[in-house]
Amino acid sequence: MDERTSFKDRLKAARTRQGLDKPEEARGKLPSTWGFGLRAGVEVVSALIVGVAIGFALDRWLGTWPWLFLVMFILGAAAGVMNVYRLFNPRSGARKI
Repeated sequence: MDERTSFKDRLKAARTRQGLDKPEEARGKLPSTWGFGLRAGVEVVSALIVGVAIGFALDRWLGTWPWLFLVMFILGAAAGVMNVYRLFNPRSGARKI
């Protein structure tokens, strides 16, 4: 039994080092509301920036100003909203090990 307990302890320590398991002291703590708010804002803004940049570049390359810019702006906004939705509504089917 001593070998099994030793293996479990070593496995738990290795999983914690690799980031697969949270450390014991962090398990009961919830993330702060500021953290969620900042992450949600960054998700929306970054998706918009990527969409606008791709649309702008495609419009300049193809000479279709402003149509691809507008389409990619809308797609970027939708992607940002979807990311925030996933942030606040995690999948119920996902299993935590």
